[in-house]
Amino acid sequence: MSKPDIHADDYALTLNTSRDMLACMRKGRLDSISVVPNMGCFEECMELLCGEIPKLPFLPLLSVHLDFVEGRSLAGRERTPDLTKPDSDLMGLGWGGLFAASYLLHKRKKIKAQLKCEIKAQLAKAQGAIKKCMEIADENGIPSGQKGLRIDSHQHAHMIPVVWEAVLEVVREEGYTLEYIRNSKEPLGVFLTDVSLYKTYRPVNFVKNRLLSLYSHRADRYCKATGMKQMYLWGLVMSGRMDQGRIERLYGKMKRKAERDGRTLEILFHPGITLPEEVTPEIAKEAADDFYTRKDRHVEMEAVLGVKW
Repeated sequence: MSKPDIHADDYALTLNTSRDMLACMRKGRLDSISVVPNMGCFEECMELLCGEIPKLPFLPLLSVHLDFVEGRSLAGRERTPDLTKPDSDLMGLGWGGLFAASYLLHKRKKIKAQLKCEIKAQLAKAQGAIKKCMEIADENGIPSGQKGLRIDSHQHAHMIPVVWEAVLEVVREEGYTLEYIRNSKEPLGVFLTDVSLYKTYRPVNFVKNRLLSLYSHRADRYCKATGMKQMYLWGLVMSGRMDQGRIERLYGKMKRKAERDGRTLEILFHPGITLPEEVTPEIAKEAADDFYTRKDRHVEMEAVLGVKW
């Protein structure tokens, strides 16, 4: 297997998050990033990236980080009333609500229709900005390997059945050429091989790993049917603290597992930290306190800059 794909989520979540990620890009340490399209700072963050592209060693692959759990509805509350908070265009249904909608027949059709409106709006906005980045890279002779649309999502919400169906229907109806969609499939066995690390994992992350694994099979089938390379994701069990020490202890095992199974390996980081003053109503306070503003994000940034692959 070739070098893994070193990926960072949450570009354009906040301005400082984006600046931290740009510091990693300047060092050529990120192979790909995900761009959040529905935050108020999106335009400013993309202008910042566009200004940096001529100085980068290469342009990372750019994925649309679809967001249905935070930020604002780009389609507008009138078209997404069940996805947003009362009397607001802030996203409000959440991961649990989307999960429930997949199994409540009286809600599923309505929620999927609204999701499609929102997905169309987010893809259009993000892809317009991404194409501009690709054009700037081309004009300045900066290498870029991207050709088509790449999709993942905030909190892996695209793996939820009703969301997955809505995403693929929009891709087909809008005529996008999809070159990548994340399969949040993480091999659990690797983490169980080192007993000394057991207490360093958060139990809730094992639940996340198992739940997303249940939905990974449809992603595998889709990738196989469309000729995409099947993948493993590393970044669930250690989510919130992808630190250099544990990565270096487990990397060889994870790499060999991917090689044996004929899969590519994407290693997911969140190397950007949100400043307390950047926490607006667009961002869930619990997520900000537990994750976005914590120093652990700098631990992940140090790992991105320090691990030798």
